Amino acid sequence: MNKLLLLLILVSTSLFAQADGKRFSRSEYIDMWKDEAIKQMVESGIPASITMAQAILESGDGNSELASKSNNHFGIKCHSDWTGKKVYHDDDKKGECFRHYRNAFESFEDHSDFLLRKRYAPLFEHDITDYKKWAKGLKKCGYATNPKYPDLLIRIIEENELYKLDKEVLVSRRDRKNKDEGKAGATYDEDDTLPDVMVANHRSVKLSDNNIKYVVGKSGDTAESIAKELDLMPWQIRKYNDFNSKHSPTEGDRIYIQPKRGNAKTAKHTVKPGETIWDISQKYGVKIKKIYKRNELAPGTEPTEGTTLNIRR
Repeated sequence: MNKLLLLLILVSTSLFAQADGKRFSRSEYIDMWKDEAIKQMVESGIPASITMAQAILESGDGNSELASKSNNHFGIKCHSDWTGKKVYHDDDKKGECFRHYRNAFESFEDHSDFLLRKRYAPLFEHDITDYKKWAKGLKKCGYATNPKYPDLLIRIIEENELYKLDKEVLVSRRDRKNKDEGKAGATYDEDDTLPDVMVANHRSVKLSDNNIKYVVGKSGDTAESIAKELDLMPWQIRKYNDFNSKHSPTEGDRIYIQPKRGNAKTAKHTVKPGETIWDISQKYGVKIKKIYKRNELAPGTEPTEGTTLNIRR
């Protein structure tokens, strides 16, 4: 069974169970959301153990009112830049504003975005497997007011062996790298510094400057044909490349087969004639929403020629 479908069935079943008055156990909650924590680690560089431990602590294993009614699993408050739906709960003060999400997946993604702010930049100086320094760093950066917050996170991680999630990601990356490097048919292009890996139908998988795998579009390509060739799902091709329902890849397009990142290696970009936000997003492998947010642009608008855009935090 497709892994995503299985997760959705599990989530739906658990939500119905909660509606009947059943509370999630910690092990149930971990089983439900550990894959999403791993996904966020791959995309953002935040240890899955930290994400999972924070979700457990902040949501009471998914049983808190904020989590069950507003899908907010990390206790993230509105702050001045939040434009989404809001709810109000008593916390440090009476009637404080908290973010409301359409589903829990949005909460996990927003948590990663939240920690990618400048305020939390010191966290990323720590080794990705050093969950103790990450836990202490969260308190130091002001995520929580409880002086015991780091100890609580560390205890949750160690009691539930959540550090194994971090190792799972690193081992998986190493195995894929070793497999790719040892695959017959690996070639070097004159203009590339990294090897291409030959896959089905002799399509070459490249690695961008932002360390994201991509293929180059061929005549007649569709999201469905590329997905079938690379053993992916069509929705992945559309999501990773911000394709709308009417968009079809064209020959020569860079088509990502992994999620784009929140930052580029290059700090700024000057808009060229006819260039769109989508073009820039594909060029650097940076999420469109990050470019809009970082440059205080309304979603859907296009910058004028000569505008300098920030594409790195």
